[in-house]
Amino acid sequence: EEPLALLRHIDQTHDGDALYLLKDFAPHLSTHATARALRELAQKLEASRSAIVLTGDPIELPREVEAIAFRFRLRLPDDAEIREVVRNVVDSLSARQQIRVELTRDEAHRLVRALTGLTLTQVRRVIAQAILADGRLAIDDIERIVRWKGEIIEKGGVLEYYPLEGNTYELGGFEKLKAWLARARIGFTKEARALNLSAPRGVLFVGVQGCGKSLAAKFIAREWQMPLLKLDAGRLYDKYVGESEKNFRKATALAEAMAPVVLWIDEIEKAFGPSGSGESDGGLAQRMFGSLLTWLQEKRHDVFVVGAANDLSRLPPEILRKGRFDEIFFVDLPNERERESILRIHLAMRKQDASTFELKRITAATAGYSGAEIEQVVVSALYAALNDRKPLSDETLLAAVRSTVPLSVSRREDVEELRAAAAGRFTPVA
Repeated sequence: EEPLALLRHIDQTHDGDALYLLKDFAPHLSTHATARALRELAQKLEASRSAIVLTGDPIELPREVEAIAFRFRLRLPDDAEIREVVRNVVDSLSARQQIRVELTRDEAHRLVRALTGLTLTQVRRVIAQAILADGRLAIDDIERIVRWKGEIIEKGGVLEYYPLEGNTYELGGFEKLKAWLARARIGFTKEARALNLSAPRGVLFVGVQGCGKSLAAKFIAREWQMPLLKLDAGRLYDKYVGESEKNFRKATALAEAMAPVVLWIDEIEKAFGPSGSGESDGGLAQRMFGSLLTWLQEKRHDVFVVGAANDLSRLPPEILRKGRFDEIFFVDLPNERERESILRIHLAMRKQDASTFELKRITAATAGYSGAEIEQVVVSALYAALNDRKPLSDETLLAAVRSTVPLSVSRREDVEELRAAAAGRFTPVA
């Protein structure tokens, strides 16, 4: 309650060697008198084997205090620490009641991987819950743990978690992207590391809205058998000073702890693009953008970043240079072959036999439609068929096509400007 009085008390009573643990003390150092008292006390403690330990998150220190402080940043637990915690929980519960561990070596490894990204306390809680539910720890607990983990991560408010087990997303077209992914995945192998080749850093998708940029992020995670984290740009920013940067650090630290993982940043130009002069937000946008560039350049963990952008004009030039991303792909409106592939996927997803429809005719009618618009055509047509109590037909699908005004018509000038800006500058996905 009286931080200055506390520091004076330590100064008067200190004798011998001691550690003074001050929890959440940093905010009190905003006053000059308290900061000065801490500095003088620290200088006095140098004569003995004594120190002041400050804990908290974040710890923002005045410049003069920062100069005499040494920072330790506690990271999320690695596999060995998680394994030890699981053993301790099992031993602790076994002392009170009879429990069974029914895991093979491979299943135990999967369990540890499912727990990566959680704190030690969260690991203890999740494992105890799984055991106490039925008195055993078995393979079916992994799916339950993955679900709990997703809930815990999303409670953090910044990241959304897509477990590998539930990723069944298909991607029509995108042949050049798929060929690139087949080549790039070799970068995660031991052979690549032996040649001092770093793992792929990430890709950036720019292009027309609704043409599959978000779906491509989910497809990459499925293709490379990795979990997917989505960084929610809207929830990244906070009204309190320092909290936005803290949110970004927490998100990247969690992604690194879960590596190998795919980190998807949707509408990256809104989260890290310029926001005017920078004066309206106190330079926050520039600081956040600088943090992103530094992390993209220096990250050492296998975090594959997938950025997606709709507005090229708001993308800073620094993010487009090689080294930030391995490749920049332009996602255009699907061609005829891709539109047919997309139609087949969405019909199959809704238990319709694609071979019973005149796909060539429907595909021709959807010229200029995005993948999202084609999906909506199938959905709208199915609603109409259910309402009429009739099976889905070519005519119902064509009627849904005619009732849809695609983005390429309603925003023709914007789409043409985007295509012209991207021509020859980025790699097409198809």
